[in-house]
Amino acid sequence: MSVRNLEPKALWNYFADLNAVPRPSKKEERVIQFMVDFGNSLGLETKKDSIQNVIIKKPATVGMEDRTTLILQSHLDMVHQKNADTTFDFDAQGIEMIVEGDWLRANGTTLGADNGIGVASIMALLASTDIPHPALEAMFTIDEETGMTGAMQLDGSNFDGKILLNLDTEDDDELSIGCAGGIDTNTLYKYSQVVINQDSEVLTISLRGLLGGHSGMDIDKGRGNANKMMTRLLYDLNPKFSIQLISFDGGSLRNAIPREATAVIAYNQTNKEAIYKSINDFLAVLKAEYTAIEPNFTISTSIADSTSKAVSQDDFKKIINSLYSVHNGVFRMSPDIKDLVEASSSLARVILKDGEFITQSLQRSSVETSKDDVANTIRTSFENMGCDVVQSGDYPGWQPNPNSAILKLMADLYREMYKEEPKVKACHAGLECGILGKHLPGVDMISFGPNIRAAHSPDEKVQISSVQKYWPYLLEVIKRTPKAS
Repeated sequence: MSVRNLEPKALWNYFADLNAVPRPSKKEERVIQFMVDFGNSLGLETKKDSIQNVIIKKPATVGMEDRTTLILQSHLDMVHQKNADTTFDFDAQGIEMIVEGDWLRANGTTLGADNGIGVASIMALLASTDIPHPALEAMFTIDEETGMTGAMQLDGSNFDGKILLNLDTEDDDELSIGCAGGIDTNTLYKYSQVVINQDSEVLTISLRGLLGGHSGMDIDKGRGNANKMMTRLLYDLNPKFSIQLISFDGGSLRNAIPREATAVIAYNQTNKEAIYKSINDFLAVLKAEYTAIEPNFTISTSIADSTSKAVSQDDFKKIINSLYSVHNGVFRMSPDIKDLVEASSSLARVILKDGEFITQSLQRSSVETSKDDVANTIRTSFENMGCDVVQSGDYPGWQPNPNSAILKLMADLYREMYKEEPKVKACHAGLECGILGKHLPGVDMISFGPNIRAAHSPDEKVQISSVQKYWPYLLEVIKRTPKAS
């Protein structure tokens, strides 16, 4: 079945239109123009602010003029990630979508349901002629995935709304009222290079097939981090065989759990049989440790030709020890909200080649002081080995308000429609609401959406029946928007 034949057709067709437009973070020119053209085609007030967020306003339908103006918000950019064996040009191709039972996924790439389903929902509302609604202010922000630039530099004077619906949550039974802030830690170290020893064989080691996922929402699931696993292997091999490290390339995106890593090493040919056995033994250990979580990962090897130089042994020890010791995963659970990760860190990227060792990691917390604590933990781990450390992209969390009026309305409505309790939660991810609240003081905010799984990875998928649950709920929320005070 084609995605365009799914119900609700308006939403899915706008999602298909959106997915035909390449929209990587920091390269959103085409999707910005697409959205401007869309608003203008409807004859609606359409503009861009100074940072290129798109704003489209639609007057209230007859009989709804006295209701509170609603801000509907989603971000235009998407994470572009593909499997190593997938040939795909994100800058030129539209996403190839596949309907698979009750799920929609992409062909070896991220799907863009995060946050394309939210964008498509707002487009369907703006284009509708038969849906009752108050005055709507659609806010399409840019660059959410790599820095929240659009939210950071939003001009709040463009909005009159007093309620904001953020359509960027990934479980359809959840109402999100808080989120984590974050900070990036980037490091650089220039290492000494040496020639590869004589009688050496050069070996490429590749770790593939981990689940990966969102480094906030999935950080508590115990999934393997390819950078940490590869580090552990190299740490194990070096004292046994005095290997030389030539290069290391792991992870891809700052906000994704690394799924893959590759290292190139040199070793004395007389140790060939023993080193292969050690790698296989190590794989068996990892398989035993991750049986219930990571069923499909592999470690493969291949002989390589290399004229590159290797890391000196002194620097090799510094680098591997630092990578091994740096914290990765949950740092602290919230003492106030059950099952909420308060603080975490993810070692997202490791690059070692041509005399430079680079890392990128992302620290998150819903509490500013513990965000500083975990960020300093990572900073000092790398400073101790002599790295230059730069921390940037600091953004605030969103403080939960359990007395929110829109929360009460939506929780009551959820009980009425679905005969069950919604899960009122704060999430361990960087929703834009925390930043938007600084530009829109006094605005009551909430975040919700349909079931999306494995966001930020090529396994990303959205549940069709969940979208069909979420859509009428969204419409009823809009219909019940309270009168303006």
